[in-house]
Amino acid sequence: MVDLYQEFENSRFFHKARIDRRSADALLGITSGLAADGKINQLEAEFLKTWIETHLIHLEDPVVNILYQRLTSMLSDGVLDEEESAELLEMLRQFGGVTVGVPLRATSATSLPLNDPVPTLNWLDQVFLFTGIMAYGPRKECESLVIERGGLIGNSVSKKVHFLVIGSVGNEQWLHSSYGTKIKKAVELRNSGAPIAIISETHWQKVLFD
Repeated sequence: MVDLYQEFENSRFFHKARIDRRSADALLGITSGLAADGKINQLEAEFLKTWIETHLIHLEDPVVNILYQRLTSMLSDGVLDEEESAELLEMLRQFGGVTVGVPLRATSATSLPLNDPVPTLNWLDQVFLFTGIMAYGPRKECESLVIERGGLIGNSVSKKVHFLVIGSVGNEQWLHSSYGTKIKKAVELRNSGAPIAIISETHWQKVLFD
């Protein structure tokens, strides 16, 4: 499994001594601008992909590559569907909140309201919901792994959801922004007695591949 902490600490994109700061500032400005109206269309996604290919792909940077790989996957069939648009919007909002010069890190599990002790993961007929940016890959791929094992995918946080999986790629300041609302609602449901568990992607992957 990729050591995200090491990957992001070594990130050339956020290393002041090794980056074209104008390109860095431009990318952060573009991502913030695209997300400002609360929606991302296909032309905007294609523009961002082309811009990265033109200006930043040569950096071979893990942070840039995560964004670029998600865009490539989403546009591989020539269509940015509604679910992909929503995921990309969430990702750009989070990406745009990063300060240049400060390394992006994997989200600290200690700062999240995860179930403790961690629950046993069952797959058959259990409803999973993903939030945040998954280190494993695009959300659709993560959902497919659950479905292959007999699990189900939820549309939103509700009493029907058994597991809310929080993506590993993040930054502390994001916890109360775009995907923080899902976490907050899940905590409220859990406190009211609903059988919903909040788990990290790390735990999800461990059970998945053990």
